[in-house]
Amino acid sequence: MSVTVNGIDELKKLAGSDLGTSDWIEVTQQRIDTFADATGDHQWIHVDPERAKEGPFGAPIAHGYLTLSLFIPLFTELLDVQGVTTKVNYGLNKVRFPSPVKAGSRIRLVGRLAGVEDVPGGVQITVDGTIEIEGGTKPAAVLQSLSRFYA
Repeated sequence: MSVTVNGIDELKKLAGSDLGTSDWIEVTQQRIDTFADATGDHQWIHVDPERAKEGPFGAPIAHGYLTLSLFIPLFTELLDVQGVTTKVNYGLNKVRFPSPVKAGSRIRLVGRLAGVEDVPGGVQITVDGTIEIEGGTKPAAVLQSLSRFYA
C-alpha cells in the first residue's frame, strides 16, 4: 500500500517512518535477457539456462544491477510524493547483494524513510531498502538510496 504525501512539508513529517512492503514481482528469464541486451552483460550465469544449471547457483540468476534497478518500480509502490515539480534519483550510499535472484523468483521491497534533509530548492530523502526474495533466507539486496524532490 502506498503512502501519499502532498508536498515537501508532509514528506518531512514522515522522516524515520516505515514505508511498508511492496507487492511481489517476478524476475523472469526474459527480463534477465532484456537487461543483458541493454547492458551488454551476457555472462552465461545470467543468459544460458542450460549451462547455469551446472553452475554455482544451480540456475540462471539476475544481474545484481538488474535487481538494484527494480528498486525504483518497487519504491513507487511505497511512497507517492505529490505537489512537487521534479523527482530525481541522486545516488546510493551503499549496496550489497547477499543472495542471488534465480530466474523465476519473486522479489519485493521493504522500505524505511531514514531521513529528509533540505537541499537548495527542495529536499533529499534517504531510504533504507531491503529487497527480499520470496521464500529466501537472505535478502537479494540491501541498500540506502538517495532521491531529491524539488518544489
